This record gives sequence, structure tokens and C-alpha cells, in this order.
Amino acid sequence: MSTNTIKDLTAGTAGGIAQVLVGQPFDIVKVRMQTSPKGTYNGMLHCATGILKNEGPLAFYKGTLTPLLGIGVCVSIQFGALEFAKRVFAAQNIASGRGGEGGKILSNGQLFIAGVGAGIANGFVSGPVEHIRIRLQTQSNTNPMYAGPWDAIKKITSQHGIPALFKGQCVTFLREAAGYGVYFLVYEKLIQREMLTKGIRREEINPINPVLYGAAAGYALWAVIYPIDMIKSRMQTDGFTSSTGQRYASARDCVRKVWRTEGIGAFTRGLGPTLIRSPFANGATFLGFELASRLLYS
Repeated sequence: MSTNTIKDLTAGTAGGIAQVLVGQPFDIVKVRMQTSPKGTYNGMLHCATGILKNEGPLAFYKGTLTPLLGIGVCVSIQFGALEFAKRVFAAQNIASGRGGEGGKILSNGQLFIAGVGAGIANGFVSGPVEHIRIRLQTQSNTNPMYAGPWDAIKKITSQHGIPALFKGQCVTFLREAAGYGVYFLVYEKLIQREMLTKGIRREEINPINPVLYGAAAGYALWAVIYPIDMIKSRMQTDGFTSSTGQRYASARDCVRKVWRTEGIGAFTRGLGPTLIRSPFANGATFLGFELASRLLYS
């Protein structure tokens, strides 16, 4: 593994930790609203106050150990794969005499493909990590099935096998590929635009701007993937077999049943906390990555 890749993975880990610490309370509200029966909550505040009243403030960080470790790894993989793809495309640009200094000004297509690759690479880890997190976030507070992430992994694999950890994996790959293609395209185009208009290097950009650009990229991401994410959450909270309450035979079956029984509104339920969380979590992610990158590459 090259020195640059190690630096990119390390900087990505910093971004991932920042994302989890900022975004986790919003995420648990989103998951509860996505996976609860219609009418359980009349809005985001009703859900949040219910969690606070019935489970206490620490409930907003329920299942945090899994994402803190897992999302740190996921974001590390995202940025590692993205930066590797960007270097490959920059080399191609140099060979064909385009892309400015060092071939680093990538086309929209190159940035989107780099983002898709980053999302798919990330999906191998984010699928099981989010599956465990969602199981912990939605279990009963008074009679929990799992004592923690490791207990959940042990029980799920012993009862249903290792493939059960990857429940909802096809939907996860679809979400990651579509979402991160758009996510990194928006962010990198905004960074490129500032570099070109001001004639500055990446490390000279004011640190507040990656926060703003990350917020914009986050909104673009969720605009594309939210209904897919809702289906993923339903699949990952579903029973493993008919005897354990399985409702959906497949992702397609899930879409059909949700549409028929709950209507189109179900596909955007929980969007409020996501839109509030997005600028903070994604801004923190890119700020963490950019600052760590500057430190590591200086």
C-alpha cells in the first residue's frame, strides 16, 4: 500500500469519526421514523421527545460504538478509493494533455465514476455495520434482544449464518453507488471551482468552505438516495425467516408492499431529521478529512 493511500485512509478515518459524533442523534430519529408503523410518530419532534422521555438522553447515542468504529472505516475506505481513482484519472489526463496542472481538474464523468467506485468499495463494510447499528437503534429499551454490537453479531451469525449480517446488501450497493457518485461530484466540483476562480491550491482554501461544500454535497446525496435508504432500513430491521417475523421476500417485494399499504409518503418518512443532520454531519466529515489531509501531506 502506498504512502499516499495510507494518508488518505487516515484522513478519511478522521472525517468518519467527526461524522458519527455530530450525526448520530439525528440518525437514530431518522431510523425510528423509517421503521416504525405508520402513525407511530406525528413528526420528528414527537419522535425525538419520545426517545428522550422514555429512554433518556444517552439513547440518542444507542449503538454508537458500531458506527464509530465502522463508519470510521467506511469513510476511510470512501476517501481512500476516491483519492486513488482521482490519481488514476489525473495520470490519464496528463497523458492526453488535459486537466490543467498535474491533470487534477477532472471532468464530471471522471468525478462521478470515482464517487461510484468509492461508494461500492464502502458498501462492503457499510452494509453489515449499518445493519447492526439499525438493529440496536430499533430494539426495545426495556427488553433488548442484544446487549451490544458484538452480542448482536454473535447471535445473528450463530442463528442465521454469516450471510445474515449482509441483509439488505444489494440495496446498500445501489444506495452507495448512486449516492456517492453524486456526493463526491458535487463536492469536488465546488472545490475545483474555487481553486480555478481564485487561482489557489487546495490547501489554501479557507477551512469553512469545505464545511459549506460538504453540506451542499450532503443535500445532493440525500435527494438521490432517501427512498432507497428507507427500503434498506426496512430490509435490515425485517425478520430473518418467517418464524422470526420476516415480512419482505426481497427489496422489490418491500417496495411493493410499502407502496400498497402505506402510500408514497412512507418513502420520505424521517426525511426531516436527515435534512437537519446532513449539513452538520457532512460538513464535519469534509472538514475532518481536509484538515487531516493538510496535516499529513504538509
